[in-house]
Amino acid sequence: MMDVDYVTLTNVNGIGPSRLRGLLGHFHTATAVLRASIDQIAAVAGMSRAAATAIKNAPKDLGEKICKRANELGAVILIPPDSRFPKALREIPDAPMLLFARGRLELLQSMCVGVVGSRDHTRYGGEVCRRLAGEVAAAGLTVVSGMARGLDAVAHHAALDAGGGTIGILGNGLGIVYPAANRVLYDRVALSGCLLTEFPPGERPNAGSFPRRNRLISGLSRVTVVVEAGAGSGALITAECALAQGREVLAVPGPITSRVSVGTNHLIQSGAKPVLEPSDILEEYGLVAEAPQLALPADLSEGEKRLLDILTTHDQDIDILQGRYGAEMSEVAAVLTSLEIRGMVLQSPGKAFRRK
Repeated sequence: MMDVDYVTLTNVNGIGPSRLRGLLGHFHTATAVLRASIDQIAAVAGMSRAAATAIKNAPKDLGEKICKRANELGAVILIPPDSRFPKALREIPDAPMLLFARGRLELLQSMCVGVVGSRDHTRYGGEVCRRLAGEVAAAGLTVVSGMARGLDAVAHHAALDAGGGTIGILGNGLGIVYPAANRVLYDRVALSGCLLTEFPPGERPNAGSFPRRNRLISGLSRVTVVVEAGAGSGALITAECALAQGREVLAVPGPITSRVSVGTNHLIQSGAKPVLEPSDILEEYGLVAEAPQLALPADLSEGEKRLLDILTTHDQDIDILQGRYGAEMSEVAAVLTSLEIRGMVLQSPGKAFRRK
């Protein structure tokens, strides 16, 4: 049974993993910490009086509420001694003390590759990301990314479409879908992949959430691949985390005129291995690429299947597609967007679409 005092202690705001280790090393148990006085807690090296006060003011039923909510969401709480806790995350600096996982827990022990990139990606970036994530997933790697819009979402969808595994690292608690547009992706990863976070259920994201999330993406992955990244992109923070953790960083080269390739080109210039083919990633794991799967994903909606039947490999104007589909333009556009995200449809200038 989960130690609710431990859950309480690890979810006190402002008490990070480093401080927690110091506290547990001094008091030996979470219960002893919670029973100690403010002066006793503040006397521990690295602890401020404000942090000690926060611990003493923590609601007595906080741990119970968190455990109950996690159970309602179908999530499992993992702590480092648990054999299901990802071994790779025990080894990183500032390792998490508590994780909430929902989905296929076995993926947490698999060979993982981080695939990250810009939220505002180019068509080139989207096509490259789909190909790389899909083929490495088909070859047996688990694709790890941050559940953000843009290339993160592309990588998760591509891995699942290829019949592979994916782990979505959240910058918020389970039960919160952020961004809201990723509801379909959230449900899909929860069902066929694994959602993972160190934030308690219901906690909304903030500015500091995402750098903490990024260190888990790179920490879980032997190799992190950056597909596209502009100057100052969050994907570059993930790359920095990977290097600090002793992990490998690979990058996709892009046009020198593209603002979202500035970061990846600089990574290559600084010594990152360029990715020209999926095999460039797979050789880091001693794997060989498999032929892409051609079968349609089993979870396509009826609308997606119907529109795919209408689409051809030649460009068709959206107005023509609407007429043949027989629905409001908003519905047709939504289905096309879903298929485009999943890498099954390509859009050309002038609102023309073709089946990939």
